[in-house]
Amino acid sequence: MNRNPFSSWKQSIRTRNEAARARGERYRQIDRSFDRPVGRISRFLWPFREDWLLLVVGSLFLLDYISTYLALQHVEVTEEGPLAAWALETGGFGFLFFIDLIAAVVFALLAFLARFLYRRAGLPGYARAAFVFLLVPYIIRTAVVVINNFILGLR
Repeated sequence: MNRNPFSSWKQSIRTRNEAARARGERYRQIDRSFDRPVGRISRFLWPFREDWLLLVVGSLFLLDYISTYLALQHVEVTEEGPLAAWALETGGFGFLFFIDLIAAVVFALLAFLARFLYRRAGLPGYARAAFVFLLVPYIIRTAVVVINNFILGLR
């Protein structure tokens, strides 16, 4: 009776691994089934090319800086954003430009990374959705700030 004492242990590990692989495959099938609807939702939120989304982010970044300068130069208001207020106190408008640039680049890099990882996983709908869902809130927030700054600056 030269039975290996570890054979039952190896068998139970093998069984668990196979079960985990089967669960993983089921989850991947579920993800693939939602890929197209998620892609459609992202197209509803942003019906244009993804490149244009970056163009809008860059344009709003510049408009945010210009409108902040306009509002703070002509009206007695203060910067409400804690990061921007800190940047203005620390280094003035040049430093604010640098901090705004870093914020826009960080959002864009996160969006690119998420899109890359989803595309690599074979989920193009999720890739587009991640790109759109990360950048559209930045666009909405920045657009509201720009409009507010222009209203304050042109009074």
